[in-house]
Amino acid sequence: MSEKKINLTVYGAEVKCASCVNAPGSKETFEWLQAAITRKYGENKVSYHYYDLHEENQPGADEQLIDRLLEEELFYPLVLVEGEIVGEGNPRLKSIYQALESRGLEA
Repeated sequence: MSEKKINLTVYGAEVKCASCVNAPGSKETFEWLQAAITRKYGENKVSYHYYDLHEENQPGADEQLIDRLLEEELFYPLVLVEGEIVGEGNPRLKSIYQALESRGLEA
């Protein structure tokens, strides 16, 4: 029996935003989330996607979200679970865990 994976998506950039000088970078945050979630919930339960704001033609990327990030309406790294924003700027692991668990993920 195969379970449906929960989608976790991070939008970010190589260059840190001006207000994020002391925070980890987007790619570091993405890798940290993968490690933390795998440690707590195990492997193969979450599908991870990372999109760089400055790369073009990324299959699956939400261009409207990227535009909002580039126009500074939202802060990056932006974390989504199943398309719902659950963290931005300096995302909190607790709120991401809550979003995953509300979609049926168990430790």
